[in-house]
Amino acid sequence: MKVLLLESISGVAASQFEEAGFEVESLKGALDERELVEKVRGTSILGVRSKTRITAAVLDAAPELVSVGAFCIGVDKIDRAASSDRGIGVFNDPHSNSRSVAELAMGEIILLMRRTFEASTQLHGGVWNKSSAGSHEVRGLTLGIVGYGKIGSQVSDLAEAMGMRVVFHDLTHVLARGNARAVSFRELLETSDVITLHVDGKVQNQDLFGEDELRGMKDGACLINLSRGFVVDHEALARHLKSGKLAGAAVDVFPQEPESGGAFSSPLKGLPNVILTPHVGGSTEEAQQNIGQFVSARMIDYFKSGNSLLSVNLPHCHLDYDPGSHRLMHIHHNVPGILRAINDILADREINIERQVLDTRGALGYAIYDINRDCDEPLLAKLRAVPHTIRVRMPGEARG
Repeated sequence: MKVLLLESISGVAASQFEEAGFEVESLKGALDERELVEKVRGTSILGVRSKTRITAAVLDAAPELVSVGAFCIGVDKIDRAASSDRGIGVFNDPHSNSRSVAELAMGEIILLMRRTFEASTQLHGGVWNKSSAGSHEVRGLTLGIVGYGKIGSQVSDLAEAMGMRVVFHDLTHVLARGNARAVSFRELLETSDVITLHVDGKVQNQDLFGEDELRGMKDGACLINLSRGFVVDHEALARHLKSGKLAGAAVDVFPQEPESGGAFSSPLKGLPNVILTPHVGGSTEEAQQNIGQFVSARMIDYFKSGNSLLSVNLPHCHLDYDPGSHRLMHIHHNVPGILRAINDILADREINIERQVLDTRGALGYAIYDINRDCDEPLLAKLRAVPHTIRVRMPGEARG
């Protein structure tokens, strides 16, 4: 049982895997497809962060792979369709770094409104420019939050505690926190002194803030993007900052991001009152430790019991597991007749089903069985031969 962890995933994850009986190899950096195809052979569990791309070729190189963990929020670098086709569970952590991102957003709001970053840059260059021009308290200002999920709602709480008025816009109906108020997208643009973006990586959010949206913002407002790089048109943002239409910006995510230590290029470089950070919104030790604990726990549970709760690609199945039970898991295409075929095989061998659960998700079906005798190889072979079967597995085993 081998675990491969890339991109300096928290040592908490490695410790949890080792305590669960896995052999763990941890690497500091990301690997490209060719390197990963070689490295992943024989791996049962693979853990990555935001730089490693998991392609179908990588998955094919590891027939024993049971699950892939994104030790972050985003899973856009993982081919989830290919993972599902191979019966591989994909897990992430949509929660644990939300506080870190929210705190950075709040800190940048204060720095932008006080023009602290610009003053610091000037002073590093030897220029003493003490002035109150363009510097404002955040108390009494209006903060517009686009995307009122786990992060956006925490920013709302922090901003209101600082005395800001909070308005927000979200495509789904969500409960407002405190005195925050839901408004139309257009009203948010026109009334907010600061706008902070906390949307997900869905395709429809591509260029969410382009020329028209930036032009529609309040004169002298500031923009913060800690969500996805493709959400904002950086060329248009740079134009509006240079013209004075916008007073400042803070950007943590970019359409193209180099590897660590690589050369960085952006039309926003060198602009005053623009804070640029290298995708570190969730990069605190606390967040990485929490993510390491959360994702590794989900993956260990799935490997040992088959429970797939919080998987981003598999149906969500949970069946309380007694380590003495004889359990088998069956991932299949979601077509009629699968359960009947499985039940007939078990009945023909006079095997009793003690407990079972089934769920479906799109084209996938997933069933967990507890039966009254051990699964021998002839039984597993019959189950794997059921038409439309993707993967049959027992707890603690990687075979497909």
